[in-house]
Amino acid sequence: MTKKKIQGPMIIAEISGNHNGSLERALEIVRAAADAGAHAVKIQTYTADTITLDVDSPAFRVSDGHALWGSRTLHELYEEAHTPWEWHEPIFELAKQLGMTAFSTPFDETAVEFLEELDVPMYKIASLEIVDLPLIEQVSATGKPVVLSVGTATIGEVAAAVEAARRGGCQDLTLLACTSSYPAEPDDANLRRIPVMAEMFGVKVGLSDHTMGVGVSIAATALGASMIEKHVTLRRSDGGVDAAFSLEPAELRLLVDGCDAAARALGSAHVWATGAEAESLRLRPSLYVTTDVTAGDPVTARNVRSVRPAGGLPPVELARVIGRTFAADAKLGTALSWELLS
Repeated sequence: MTKKKIQGPMIIAEISGNHNGSLERALEIVRAAADAGAHAVKIQTYTADTITLDVDSPAFRVSDGHALWGSRTLHELYEEAHTPWEWHEPIFELAKQLGMTAFSTPFDETAVEFLEELDVPMYKIASLEIVDLPLIEQVSATGKPVVLSVGTATIGEVAAAVEAARRGGCQDLTLLACTSSYPAEPDDANLRRIPVMAEMFGVKVGLSDHTMGVGVSIAATALGASMIEKHVTLRRSDGGVDAAFSLEPAELRLLVDGCDAAARALGSAHVWATGAEAESLRLRPSLYVTTDVTAGDPVTARNVRSVRPAGGLPPVELARVIGRTFAADAKLGTALSWELLS
């Protein structure tokens, strides 16, 4: 199947840990994403042992007050959430068959080497790894497009990451505005960063959106986002580490359609009346004869009024025609013209 045509931003369905430990569920999410019109699917490439250490101490636990993963050890959380490496190929193959781009987020050098063996077309760097400049350089050295999420980063850290990508040889870089909070609140999205980042770094900019619903992503599109990433699941009620802030398939379709509409609606600042308004233009008000009149009758507010449609003199001429006389007979509904007056 050919790649899906992208008119608005590229919509990326992030599977992440929503497979809930089942390859068949992961494949079902891929099918649902394709049916909903997503342009790409993304997974994450790590194991619990490549991303963290099997240590149970406060430093290696999620803080107790975290809304979703409070008090869990990092190793336990990532063991549940990781996508087994042997699942990558069938997930990628199905996505490609369904016309979508399929890629991943690596978290260490072994993941990059593995993904290169699968010849992924692009790479994503996660928000927390924005400070792992050697990883960014390694990914950039593949010569493939790189997507870099800026959640948690200062402007200086973003600048350092962009420089690392360019130093590594990246020629196609996209920065994703992101609030690394799960779920995130719209108040924390700060979408005005999008055009600022684009101008500051001279790159494409998008959004990795962890808020509920689709409104924030549509707003980002109106600010110039070229890429939108959203977590997707089959049903939030099924649970799972990322389910609470993920879209269901019907919502993903709303996202695709809404972002497409937002992108198309931007149009041009130089266009006012358009060809699409031709019928409305024809129905604008003008001056018409509102009763049967005969030649010599005076023009009054009773026999000439501004009504829809167009065709008669402009309404602004009403004061100039009142008090004149009709030069010919005219029936109700005749468009008023200067030729009809004396």
